[in-house]
Amino acid sequence: MRKYYKKIVLFTLLLVIVLFAGALGLITTHAGTFSDSDNRNSNVKKPDFEQIKNTLVTQERNVNLNDPSANLPPPEKDPCLHCHISGENKNLWMPFIRWSLFGGVGLVFAYGLYRGTSAWRIRKPWRPIPQTATEWLDERYKIVEPISKVLNKPVPKFALRWWYCLGGITAFLFIVQGITGIMLSFYYKPTPEAAYASIQYIETQVRFGSAVRMIHHWAANGMIVMCIAHMLRVFIMGAYKPPRELNWVSGVVLLGLTLLFGFTGYLLPWDQRAYWATTVGTEIAGSIPGIGNLALVFLRVGWDVGALTLSRFYSLHVLVTPLATLLFMLSHFLMVRRQGVARPL
Repeated sequence: MRKYYKKIVLFTLLLVIVLFAGALGLITTHAGTFSDSDNRNSNVKKPDFEQIKNTLVTQERNVNLNDPSANLPPPEKDPCLHCHISGENKNLWMPFIRWSLFGGVGLVFAYGLYRGTSAWRIRKPWRPIPQTATEWLDERYKIVEPISKVLNKPVPKFALRWWYCLGGITAFLFIVQGITGIMLSFYYKPTPEAAYASIQYIETQVRFGSAVRMIHHWAANGMIVMCIAHMLRVFIMGAYKPPRELNWVSGVVLLGLTLLFGFTGYLLPWDQRAYWATTVGTEIAGSIPGIGNLALVFLRVGWDVGALTLSRFYSLHVLVTPLATLLFMLSHFLMVRRQGVARPL
């Protein structure tokens, strides 16, 4: 029993701290609600019984016996949930700040208490939690050695110049595109009736929606510019020569996928500019000798730009192109890691 006594005491202390922090945050969150209700009660007027009587008589005259649901009172709305959904609450940050403040203080205190009692219990120096978790995983899956071979490869001094970082900047912008695209997909509706309205809703109603959309837009432009600049650097420095031919081929495919990202995403707002730009772009694809009509029908899902075109472009933009890009990026990075950075001419 004495063996588990220290663990029981530690668990009890942590539980008390978490409950205390939660109760303190709950009290501060609803303090304004209680004060508002007290003010409303102090300003209550005396009921006008004559007006209530007239209202009841009017309701009895307007009773619809054929539609019982019309006589039911409207459902009561949860004041907290309703204000968040309808946007009536203009001060959404205070509860978040309170919970973050008190919760963060409680977690820091709990972490310090756990660290101190753990070091006191095992009588050894404290080891960080990430190091302990890594050792625990490595004992079971042996992942440290193969990952170290990939990550611990030294970078030559000539590759520390900024123009050798263009490929990494392109990969970073792709990650930004993925994060912001997922955030936008929560509100976007890929239908002709709701696509433009959903974009306007993101721009005007969603908190930080306009900023996220602009980041997505400019990161897409930056990704195209950085990808082209990276390929120009590789071409000028002759890094496409043997034995790096496949690196160049995979880079060309990634450039095509980047352009496909921009082309498929351009139609999604479904405004006049997007509609006619897609019409012109698919007409260009339709002018390819031999397979032009096949490419046109494949992109438009028919001969005209319509609802199925929007659905296909949305699928290409959020499913097919990202998966293909991840596959070729992985192969490209593995080849660069395997062969190293090419020396300048």
